[in-house]
Amino acid sequence: MKQRVLVTGGAGFIGSAVVRHLISQTGCNVLTLDKLTYAGHLASLGEAYQHPRHEFVEGDVADESLVNSVFKSFQPEWVMHLAAESHVDRSIEGPRAFVESNVLGTATLLDASLHHWRALPDDRRDGFRFLQVSTDEVFGSLGEQGRFNAESPYRPNSPYSASKAAADHLVRAWHRTYGLPVLTTHCSNNYGPYQYPEKLIPLMIHNGVAGLPLPVYGKGNQVRDWLHVEDHVAALIAVLQRGRPGRTYCIGAETELCNLELIQRLCAYLDSLRPDSGHVPHASLIRHVTDRPGHDQRYAIDNTTIREEIGWTPYRSLEDGLRETVQWYLDNGDWVRTVFPTRSETTCSS
Repeated sequence: MKQRVLVTGGAGFIGSAVVRHLISQTGCNVLTLDKLTYAGHLASLGEAYQHPRHEFVEGDVADESLVNSVFKSFQPEWVMHLAAESHVDRSIEGPRAFVESNVLGTATLLDASLHHWRALPDDRRDGFRFLQVSTDEVFGSLGEQGRFNAESPYRPNSPYSASKAAADHLVRAWHRTYGLPVLTTHCSNNYGPYQYPEKLIPLMIHNGVAGLPLPVYGKGNQVRDWLHVEDHVAALIAVLQRGRPGRTYCIGAETELCNLELIQRLCAYLDSLRPDSGHVPHASLIRHVTDRPGHDQRYAIDNTTIREEIGWTPYRSLEDGLRETVQWYLDNGDWVRTVFPTRSETTCSS
C-alpha cells in the first residue's frame, strides 16, 4: 500500500488520526490540506508532521487556485475528504460558514478531482478514489427502534447536517454524471485522543478535572452510537481498499448510550483515575441546561454492509475506549491547554 493520499482537514480530530495512521502503518505518501481553523492544530499530527513522507499545505478547500495547484504538484491517487465545519451549535449561530466550507469546498474539491482523474494514465485512473467522509446526522433523528443504513432517507435537522447532506449529494452527482469513482461513508459519534474539547467527551473530561460545571442538554436522554476514532480510521482505509465506487458504507460500533449515562461513566473514570482531584464525586458537577434547538433524539448505525462486504468490525469496546480516552486527556494536559484555553463552558455538542 503505497498510494499518494490527499487528506483534507488532516489537522482536525478525525483527519489527524487518518494522517497518523497512514504515516505510521502504511507506506503511503500523504499531503495534508488544512485551513487551521480553531479546531485544526499541527500538534495533533504528532510525529507524522515532520515525517519525510508527509507534506503539509495550509489552505481552504474552497480556494480553487490552491486546490488545483495541490493536485498538479502532488498527483494523488486517493482523496480523503474530511475538511468540514462540524460543530452543531456553531452552525446554529453562524450557518453561512458551514455552507461555504462544507458545500462550496466539496464542490471545488470534486471539480479538481475530476480534472485530475481524467488526465491520469489508464493504470492510475483505475485505482483513483474520492472518499467523502460524512455523518449519520444527515439522516435526522431515529425513534426508539431501528438503525440508519445506506438506504435511509436524508432528513437533516441542523445547518451543519444540512450542509453535509448537500455535500453528499454533490459527491453522488459527480459519480452519476461524470463517472468519478467516489465512495461515501456515514459514521456515528467519534471519540478518542486529539478531539477538540468543545465536543461532549473531551469537554466533560476537561471541565471535570477543572471542577467546572458539566453541562447536559435537557434531560440528557439523547442516544448516540459511540465509535472510537481509530476504529473509524481503520474502516475508512478498508473502504478505500475494498469498497465499490458509487457505494455508501455506514460505520458504527453498535454501542448506544444516552448522554447522561455516558457523562456519568466519564465521571466514574475520573473518580478512579483522579481520586485526589478535590471534585470527587465528579458527577456532582453535572448541570442540566436548556436543550439545543432541533436536537436529534437518537442516532444508531446498522454496520451490516461494511461488516459483510468489506470485512471491517470495530476493535475497541466502549468501556476500554472511554477509559483509555480519559487517561489520554489526563496525560496530555499540555495539548489541551494549547488548543483550548481554560474557561467555563455551558454548552456541548453530541
